[in-house]
Amino acid sequence: MPTERYQDLNARIISSWADEGWEWSRPIDHDTFLRATQDDWHIVLTPTVPVPRTWFPPLEGAEVLGLAAGGGQQMPILTAAGARCTVLDYSPAQLESERIVAQREGYDIAIVQADMTKPLPFADASFDMVVNPVSVCYVQKIEPIWREVVRVLRPGGVFIAGFDTGYNYITDEAEERIVRGLPYDPIANPQLLEQDDPEEYGVQFSHTPGEILSSLLRAGLVIDDAYDDVNGEGRLSELGIPTMLAIRAHKAG
Repeated sequence: MPTERYQDLNARIISSWADEGWEWSRPIDHDTFLRATQDDWHIVLTPTVPVPRTWFPPLEGAEVLGLAAGGGQQMPILTAAGARCTVLDYSPAQLESERIVAQREGYDIAIVQADMTKPLPFADASFDMVVNPVSVCYVQKIEPIWREVVRVLRPGGVFIAGFDTGYNYITDEAEERIVRGLPYDPIANPQLLEQDDPEEYGVQFSHTPGEILSSLLRAGLVIDDAYDDVNGEGRLSELGIPTMLAIRAHKAG
């Protein structure tokens, strides 16, 4: 087991991916930002399916938190659509992408480097919406995060999030054979770290749809809608296997 906290290791590894041009670290270009100011926009939480526009509350003046959402992709677009955005991420390189777009387009965004597995550094009822692209595959325990999401959301506030459903952890690299079962948890089963080098992949964790849904409900969120998605490349994607899930929920009240 690495002596480094897995959260710190993951932040370091993701920053290295960003430096190498990782697709989730490539900021949107100026034309995409400009179109968003003219109401021509979409964002993704998962690899290929755009989030339905009906999932969004009125964005003009809305306070939006991008949770583990650095990379200069979702938050710039929502800012262009009228929201007042805050982005929290633990990776310095992911946050640098946010700075690059904000400076280029001339808007303000609150940029916070923090670990989402710890209490969020925001007051109760601070946000109208929380946006969480696929990221909790790098987190062992997810329910405490949702409890913090509920705390910082205003009554009626919207939570949208993307998830890996766990299928990606059961196959070999070619996605042709099932080689391991679930859960995939290198903290509980350190042998997995010997099979999958954390210096290459980070320390990742599986979360099944049942775990995701039940933990959201226990945290106090009301689930409104959901859709499946695929990886966007590889054999599982070609076979249409729903390795990804996106959910819209809200805080009651």
